[in-house]
Amino acid sequence: MTMSESSKIQLSIIVPVYNVEKYLRKCVDSLLCQDIKPEDYEIILVDDGSTDACPKICDEYAATNENIRVIHQENRGLSEARNTGIKLAQGKYIQFVDSDDWLQPNVLGSLVCKMEQDNLDVLRFNYQNVSEQGEVFEPNKSGKLFMDYRDTVCTGETFLRERLGSACYACQFLLKHELTGTFTPGIYFEDTDWAPGMLLKASRVTSVDTIVYNYLLRSGSITQSVSEEKRKKILNDKLQLITSLQKQASLVERDDWFRGMIASTVLSILTTVAIEHYGETRHYIHLLKQLGVFPLSKYHLTPAAQRKRLLANLSPRLLCLLVHLKNG
Repeated sequence: MTMSESSKIQLSIIVPVYNVEKYLRKCVDSLLCQDIKPEDYEIILVDDGSTDACPKICDEYAATNENIRVIHQENRGLSEARNTGIKLAQGKYIQFVDSDDWLQPNVLGSLVCKMEQDNLDVLRFNYQNVSEQGEVFEPNKSGKLFMDYRDTVCTGETFLRERLGSACYACQFLLKHELTGTFTPGIYFEDTDWAPGMLLKASRVTSVDTIVYNYLLRSGSITQSVSEEKRKKILNDKLQLITSLQKQASLVERDDWFRGMIASTVLSILTTVAIEHYGETRHYIHLLKQLGVFPLSKYHLTPAAQRKRLLANLSPRLLCLLVHLKNG
């Protein structure tokens, strides 16, 4: 692809691929079934060391579609796969799609058009959860409680504080290439770590309340894994996330959103410890106190989380004990 050709590309879709041969074709087919000319967008498939048929499938698509590019690399994780795609992307705008998910047909054209017409830095669109049986459902309605899809342009900082909510999915955004930055390698919750920094760099942000993205909830995916090793890593990564959010909070005058996310993360840690690692309760509470997270904020917490917050601020050990007894 020559530089003159790349200058015409409006959109780069970055798709990290790892051992999803069962779902990959549906994903890529959905990206090809769009109301945007093939020469105006590129699909970058980053094969992150897949050991199944994914490398072959990727190469087959690239051989028959000029706007598909494939990169094969050793397994380095989701963040590094996205970062590889970012480095190679030539489009004015960036979109992330996970390789077991898919887009609605003929939705990208209107999104790119809106980015252009409204001179947007970032556009957030809606999504839906879908089971492997094709059922559309909402397993965690609280995740959408504070998400505001008003089509009113505001600064990224205002959007973060008032309209983002707690669902910081990278796959929900269309954004200018220069705002993309990079994802922290080797951690879970990389989206929550990445999204606020991206938004704070944006001057013009808004949403469309249109279902664009289909998020597949399946057993065996990263977020559904339940191995002991990964459970421990999830806890440690949540502690790392709190540190990152605290650092980013220092960059804004009003840190409501950050304090709310930190509170939500702390309550998640305490609940997990109480149920799965009760013998280490004292250790994790000590780590949280060292981070200076107490007292917890009530910003953007559900009623159930508000009750846990009150108890955690009074005595995190008591909260863990009650959760442990309830789930014992």
